[in-house]
Amino acid sequence: MGTSWKHWVMTLLLGGAAMLASAQQPASAPAAANAPVNPAVQPAQPFSNIVSENVFDVHKRDLAKEAQDQAARRTTQPGNNAPVWREVNSDQAHYASIPGLEAGVLIQRTGQKWRLFRNGVITVWGGWLVVLVPLVILGFFLWKGAIRLKEKPTGRKIERFTPTERYVHWTMAISFVTLGVSGIVMLWGKHFLLPILGHQLFGWLTYVLKNLHNLIGPLFTVSIIVAFVMWVRDNLPRGIDLQWILKAGGLFGGGHEPPSHRFNAGEKLWFWGGLVLFGLILSASGWMLDRIVPGVDYYRSTMQLAEIIHAIAAVGMICMSLGHIYMGTIGMEGAYRAMRDGYVDEAWAKEHHELWYDDIKAGKIPAQRSQPPAPSAPSEQPAKP
Repeated sequence: MGTSWKHWVMTLLLGGAAMLASAQQPASAPAAANAPVNPAVQPAQPFSNIVSENVFDVHKRDLAKEAQDQAARRTTQPGNNAPVWREVNSDQAHYASIPGLEAGVLIQRTGQKWRLFRNGVITVWGGWLVVLVPLVILGFFLWKGAIRLKEKPTGRKIERFTPTERYVHWTMAISFVTLGVSGIVMLWGKHFLLPILGHQLFGWLTYVLKNLHNLIGPLFTVSIIVAFVMWVRDNLPRGIDLQWILKAGGLFGGGHEPPSHRFNAGEKLWFWGGLVLFGLILSASGWMLDRIVPGVDYYRSTMQLAEIIHAIAAVGMICMSLGHIYMGTIGMEGAYRAMRDGYVDEAWAKEHHELWYDDIKAGKIPAQRSQPPAPSAPSEQPAKP
């Protein structure tokens, strides 16, 4: 009997203690909350390791225990390195013995987004644009042909470009073509050159072109600045330029080219859009990629943004330059000789730049702006006996 009542008392006490303990514990979380978190879908948030409202109560990681768990996981789950790659892909800086910006960050998450945008949007759409623009120009040439002079040349010459202007132009043109060709090989070469040349030869080619690209870039920038100073006054917009644009330079409205000053509206669009806008964007972003801009912290994200801007501006300037090159060579009779020799015939000036020709005839602009070369002295012939 004595044993029986003692047994009942102990049972009541133990049951009450268990009920009290269960009442003090919080309700169990839903099953979904305890499900494992996928870091690819739900990346770690800042301060996610703080387990209470007290900011000083921060959970301390037991790195030795985590290393032991990972070593044990290799035995029970061979090949499962998910915790390691979650740590590597966390954008968190860890210890690195090599000094430098972001040296402790092994993998940068946004680098994958940059790679997909560069190899997707820029490579695909930019590549198609660089291919389609020459095809459109070729179709236009087959349709219209070269623009010929309607009047016979007079034989009287007008100096259109001085030797200094031609030197600057050809420096800018040759450096741009070098940069364009090397950039095309670096961005698209693996698609059309690598299968032909093979990996070793293509690797050497891209190595040489990359270093040439970096060396020629500053020269291109200097030539743009000098060209801007020389030609900005003649490229200022005027009211007459709107008429030239509306008639597309004579393609509409009877085929007669609207009058213009030294540079027409098409040349001014190239000057301000291609040379100034795209040229300066290319120069600024290129200097960033060359890491020669002082006072800049060259983080990976900074270089990725500069590379995207550089590639977009390069595609835009290449496409615009194709039209400029076409009109300056086979597209218009006499245009190439104007930049090669510096002179044009009076008939050419009157037909393509009538207002500029009128200013020359009125004496407002000299027909000869540079000093002509001195004629060579005739060789002395020996007297006949």
